Amino acid sequence: MKACCSAKGRPREFCADTALAAALRVFWSKGYEGASLTDLTEAMGITRPSLYAAFGNKEALFKMALDLYEREKLDYIGEALKESTARKVAEHLLRSALEMQMSNSDPKGCMGVINAVACGAEAESIRAEVIHRGRVAKQGLIDRFERAKAEGDLPPDTDAVGLTSYLTAIMQGLAVQGGAGASCQDLKALIDTSLAMWPEA
Repeated sequence: MKACCSAKGRPREFCADTALAAALRVFWSKGYEGASLTDLTEAMGITRPSLYAAFGNKEALFKMALDLYEREKLDYIGEALKESTARKVAEHLLRSALEMQMSNSDPKGCMGVINAVACGAEAESIRAEVIHRGRVAKQGLIDRFERAKAEGDLPPDTDAVGLTSYLTAIMQGLAVQGGAGASCQDLKALIDTSLAMWPEA
């Protein structure tokens, strides 16, 4: 995307990257359904015609914001998959998720969780998109845990799908509890307990 775009009917230019980051915060805070075009244009500092010209419609803008979220906020997932053991993969994921929840610069909660529960007709395609992306991420974990089984790093009878679902549930729990105001100490205790239950080969 171009760094800056001319806003139709306005003499000044706006930075598309900055505007997209602002849109991400709105979607992250309010969800797709809760974010009105007025919320978005005010946060982005542009008019509706400028939004449509630069980003397309609201759905297209959301998908671009989701791309940015995955690129900048969920990059730790790809890094975690490179860890040498399955337990280190899990620890990297959980501690990185906690670090993100404890950040004072970002909205609380998980953007994926927030928008996966969208239920209006308008949001059905958005919900499907979020769920699809979540499945892709989960498959990456499943494949990594299957590899760990083959390498003898996990017990041979480990259910890689079930282990991935368990880890995903813990990460979602961190997001939900973090959004509800749980302390960092409480969330660290949740991680420590989860890792203590990790299957050993």
